[in-house]
Amino acid sequence: MIERDLHLADGRILHSYDTGGDGFPVMWNHGTPNVGAPPEPLFAAADRLGLRWVSFDRPGYGGSTVRRGRTVASVAGDAAAVADSLEIDQFAVAGYSGGGTFALGTAAALGARVRAVVTLAAIAPYGVDGLGWFDGMLPSSIAALSSAAAGADVREALHNSGFDYDAGFTADDLAMFDGPWGWLGKVAGPGLDAGPYGQIDDDASYTRPWDCGVEAITAPVLLLHGTADRIIPADHGRWLAAHCPTATLRVCEGASHFTIVEHAEPGLDWLAEVVG
Repeated sequence: MIERDLHLADGRILHSYDTGGDGFPVMWNHGTPNVGAPPEPLFAAADRLGLRWVSFDRPGYGGSTVRRGRTVASVAGDAAAVADSLEIDQFAVAGYSGGGTFALGTAAALGARVRAVVTLAAIAPYGVDGLGWFDGMLPSSIAALSSAAAGADVREALHNSGFDYDAGFTADDLAMFDGPWGWLGKVAGPGLDAGPYGQIDDDASYTRPWDCGVEAITAPVLLLHGTADRIIPADHGRWLAAHCPTATLRVCEGASHFTIVEHAEPGLDWLAEVVG
């Protein structure tokens, strides 16, 4: 793994990751609150398919400077900066949970630079017609995201109150964590080591206008979403599929917000076929 600090013109630092090699690049977008290291459980599949992982810590996580007020579109600009620094022209994007939102935003904002998109439990835009955005969410998700919708300062106050997020882990989730996808714990643990603003600003960005619409995406998109997801319910995936003209939705029966990652490798197979 090659790790670099990219110094941006606005004075910020982006900490990036690159598995190297001459495979087709896939930019990984991490969940909330994680650091940005690419997904180790998919390394063997990427090698088999001739893919190269590239990723970065979003602002406020890991080694990347906080950027208050950031949006989905501004993070797409950070993705472009990382690709430019590696002299990568075209690439695919993939993302888990909120990272799926940033993957979609990157595809919308960067147009033909993005060749394909795979998301796992992506979050749809906030306040759109035809979607009960909070319907079916766990109480902790409603608390965190409704406070973010009221403003980043309100979300910060919730954090400072000692709010303890309850993810509602099931027996199937816990069993999954005992396998290769226990890696999620490895990237979640240090997710808040740099402070709370990565998570606070992620949550706020999900409830702000993206400034780049899914209807603008031209690359093929595969949306994976589980029927048992109570953190980001499957209706988010259904809305995205209905409004992104290039999207295909795979609804995975019985998959939760966590066990959806067990469907990631077939998604990677699809991506490799699309980029050829």
